[in-house]
Amino acid sequence: MKLTTTQPVRHPDPTTKASALAYLMFDRPDLEKAVQFLNDFGLRTVSRGEALLLLRGTAASHFCYVVRKASKSRFVGFGLQVDNRADLDALAKLPGASDVERSPLPGGGYVVELTDPSGFRVDAIWGQAPAATLSHRPPLPFNSVDAAIRINGTQRPPEHAPEIIRLGHIVLELADYQETCAWYAQHFGLIPSDVQVLPDGSPVVAFMRLDLGDKPADHHTLALAQGFIPTYSHSAYEVVDADAVGMGQRVLREKGWTHAWGIGRHILGSQIFDYWQDPWGDKHEHYCDGDLFTAEVPTGVHAVSREAMAQWGPAMPRSFTKPRFTPASVVALLGNLRRSPDLTLSKLRALAKIFA
Repeated sequence: MKLTTTQPVRHPDPTTKASALAYLMFDRPDLEKAVQFLNDFGLRTVSRGEALLLLRGTAASHFCYVVRKASKSRFVGFGLQVDNRADLDALAKLPGASDVERSPLPGGGYVVELTDPSGFRVDAIWGQAPAATLSHRPPLPFNSVDAAIRINGTQRPPEHAPEIIRLGHIVLELADYQETCAWYAQHFGLIPSDVQVLPDGSPVVAFMRLDLGDKPADHHTLALAQGFIPTYSHSAYEVVDADAVGMGQRVLREKGWTHAWGIGRHILGSQIFDYWQDPWGDKHEHYCDGDLFTAEVPTGVHAVSREAMAQWGPAMPRSFTKPRFTPASVVALLGNLRRSPDLTLSKLRALAKIFA
């Protein structure tokens, strides 16, 4: 696709408008290791077989995390919910799309399988049966200097894995940044909430939200960052309050899992965050108190820097953005430098200066 407009921008007439992030899909060689981490992280097991593991939060979704048994570990893709059958029919006409098919996963419904320009699988989902919510503790009452609302009471958050409410967002790194940003804006109506740029003005990170009109949407459901190969960066899961974030850190430390970064508060999105690595080094974020925007809010533009990642908390460690170099990734890097208009040595040097 030849682009005539620098991305990311809103598309004036998208094919569809996604209404929710439905689930993530991973391949893992060891389902036992996967379920141990994910349960300690706070996700609840829905079903577990020899070849498939499904997990959920407490929100009204049958599942939000899919793990398939496979010989190699990898991030496969994700599902986006759309609002009607006509959306699926329109997406099924795109190059490389599957036919509209029944989903074999809990809740049923119909799905069209697509592949984005960076090679990630994207399932468009419609018509799932309603799911029941599960109970979770309410936010703890908080005494401030202006409002004392907890009198003759104490704070005692439960000492167990935090209850994940829902899957919040996914962050991907891309070689073909411009084309991939344009694809999600054109075909799923995603809106860039904030864009981070290099000193020369080149955009390198796009925080993209759902277009829900007057209904508030998360600051970002999908974030796309310029990289040298397409890869998973992290995914984020909402918990009820900051005490849940803190208790999550305590529990995961006691269980022996690897901490990645936190606790802190982001600038773009404002979430209180804490990041952990699963057994394969893939990052998972607990968060609370994220920004919500309606559709009319314009896109913000900001300089990209390590300091722009958080308002407070520990500085982002260099290991957080350190690439995983393998023989295959080095070959891919060299190929992408020759092929992708978005990837240049000067851009890689600029990003390395900031994050390496």
